[in-house]
Amino acid sequence: MIEKLQEVENRFEEVNELVCNPDIVSDQEKYTKLMRELKHLTPVVEKFREYKKAKQTEEESRAMLDEGGMDADFAQMVKEEFEQSREDMERIEEELKVLLLPRDPNDDKNVIIEIRGGAGGEESALFAGVLFRMYSMYAESKGFKTEVLNANETGLGGYKEISFLVEGDGAYSRFKFESGVHRVQRVPETESQGRIHTSTTTVAVLPEAEDVDFEINPKDLQIDTFRSSGAGGQHINKTSSAI
Repeated sequence: MIEKLQEVENRFEEVNELVCNPDIVSDQEKYTKLMRELKHLTPVVEKFREYKKAKQTEEESRAMLDEGGMDADFAQMVKEEFEQSREDMERIEEELKVLLLPRDPNDDKNVIIEIRGGAGGEESALFAGVLFRMYSMYAESKGFKTEVLNANETGLGGYKEISFLVEGDGAYSRFKFESGVHRVQRVPETESQGRIHTSTTTVAVLPEAEDVDFEINPKDLQIDTFRSSGAGGQHINKTSSAI
């Protein structure tokens, strides 16, 4: 694991230099990509450096204890420092294992959320409205922008279905686990007898597709020309005017 972490730190230093390069800064696409990579590398490198510091303390304390010649109080202090550094190293190792887990490649993307009312009629539509407002407020608290793409609103302010876009760095990672069926039991606003109803809505969470740049090689194109048919006189039958 240490070897892997050293590679990450080396890459961190390399990217740090690249983002200061005027040629990179002027290329917005490259610069944005590198800054995103730097953002993901930073917590790993910071934790690795914390580990190396704890390891250095552990080695120095061990050397002092092996050497001996200290009075009892100072020896006790060094021993406590040694034990604490060992505990810190074990804790940091576990944290580093989590940080090194493979990331979802879609985590940084914008996200499209679709909410559909399920069982429960009007109450289900109202519940869908509650979820939409909750997600919108959460997105706003994270500095994300929201845009409604499609909505089928009911008379009481609920939604039979609504889809919206959440834009922001890491938006998909914040919402991806919301996908599935959501269920609520409560006394609906539409209930006059005070009975508890169960309603469900389904939530679909999709990463926004990215625009893909591609080039078409003229050699891969096949263009066929032929003569048109239909009204237009003899001219259209003598020239290859259709493709």
